[in-house]
Amino acid sequence: MENLGIMIGPKGLIKKHELVRIIIQCLYSLGYGKSASCLETESDISCKSWEFESLESDVLNASWDDCIETLNKINGMADETRASASFLVLEQCLLECLNCGDNSLALEVLQKRIAGLKVDKEKIHKCAFDILSLKQRGMGSIDYNLIHELRKRLVVELEKVLPPPITLPERRLEHLVETAVSAQIDSCMYHSSSDVISLYEDHHCDRDQFPTETIQILTNHKNEVWFVQFSNNGQYLASSSSDCTAIIWKVQDDNKVSLKHILRSHQNPVSFVAWSPDDTMLLTCGNLEVLKLWDAETGTCKHTFGNDGFIVSSCAWFPDSKRIVCGSSVPEKGIYMWDCDGNEIKAWKGMRMPKVLDLAVTADGESLISILSDKEIRILNVATNAERVISEVHSITSLSTSRDSKFLIVNLNSQEIHVWDVAGKWSKPFQYTGHMQQKYVIRSCFGGLNSMFIASGSEDSKVYIWNRRCSNPIEVLSGHLKTVNCVSWNPRKPQMLASASDDQTIRIWGPSRFK
Repeated sequence: MENLGIMIGPKGLIKKHELVRIIIQCLYSLGYGKSASCLETESDISCKSWEFESLESDVLNASWDDCIETLNKINGMADETRASASFLVLEQCLLECLNCGDNSLALEVLQKRIAGLKVDKEKIHKCAFDILSLKQRGMGSIDYNLIHELRKRLVVELEKVLPPPITLPERRLEHLVETAVSAQIDSCMYHSSSDVISLYEDHHCDRDQFPTETIQILTNHKNEVWFVQFSNNGQYLASSSSDCTAIIWKVQDDNKVSLKHILRSHQNPVSFVAWSPDDTMLLTCGNLEVLKLWDAETGTCKHTFGNDGFIVSSCAWFPDSKRIVCGSSVPEKGIYMWDCDGNEIKAWKGMRMPKVLDLAVTADGESLISILSDKEIRILNVATNAERVISEVHSITSLSTSRDSKFLIVNLNSQEIHVWDVAGKWSKPFQYTGHMQQKYVIRSCFGGLNSMFIASGSEDSKVYIWNRRCSNPIEVLSGHLKTVNCVSWNPRKPQMLASASDDQTIRIWGPSRFK
């Protein structure tokens, strides 16, 4: 065999014989057996180590004692791994003893050899139980072909259990290449392309592919624009304003946005909108007022929720587009779940229920997340009613969730944005700073490819964008003349962003090449 110490690569970090060996493995896994065999011959490097080749031969020939001897000769292997591999071998030995009708030998293998292994006792008990069950059913019926298949399966299992360099991890070269590609994507601060990454060159997304330029200004609202949200299919945009209207906009194929419906029915400013998951309906929330349900296609009001005794502060949909939840800013009123006809399904209310400032339902429908009494985030499992509360030091002004249901984002009046995991594995949040927020409700969102970016409005009239791996903004977008209240990233067009401002406009942002 060639000198095992030869190092290759520009930095001399790669062992030549290891690289050749995993190339051979890759050729076999891709179906190029002849090429793999040829490379083994030319390089004098085998895909399988001599130890594993010996073990494989012993297994296929049912030389169980030789198998155990080979395992015991392997140096540098952890005792736990050796015991696990030995257990697999002896389990197959025991099964074949029973199949041959040699019950006494099977019992000896179980009691004297398997029982002495340092493995989980539950595995030994399960093995004994399975064997007894097989014995009662009559094991002599298993033919040789099946026995041979079980031996081949044992070889595969041993290949998974035994460590390198005795065996190679499955598809090792593909794993290394994918890891390298993933590392390049992770280091790309502007990664927003869904195109397949080429192996022929290092990956890099240019800034000119990112939404940094105003490509359109929408001026149909007559007062401050407080909220904006793209539909789930990315084909529509909804906005709400202190002019007491909401507007549904159509996103054209050329990325231009045109007016579709102006929704007039609220008596007060409209502070919030929410698209149904199927994008056929839109909820609008009046400031200190009622909630209205609209047909998105016709622009007609289908139902009004709430009354003078229930002031709606926020709302969200469940994934079936048939149930909604609404929170009230009035203490004790709590949270209601309604169907689309206004029938109450469930309610969380009472003396101990504080005011609800904001709420959201994760896209998978499993968690109802609410902001209570300024500084508490409550995550409720809808199915089990188990809940977890996260306490923030500073007041929370808004809440949003990621499309994969894994993360939530809150804006704080301390000029920080916090991202928490919904599952509760994190002890502290990821924190993002740079924007300005002290007096007003400012809303942020996840966006871009795989929700890898965060965008937020700001009281300094700018839009701020962060890569989730970096606490400082990677872009600050100028154009608005007053506070930017809300932003929304198009879920189907990761290069399109919308922002709503007190300057009475909505700005659509895109790459410079869209202008």
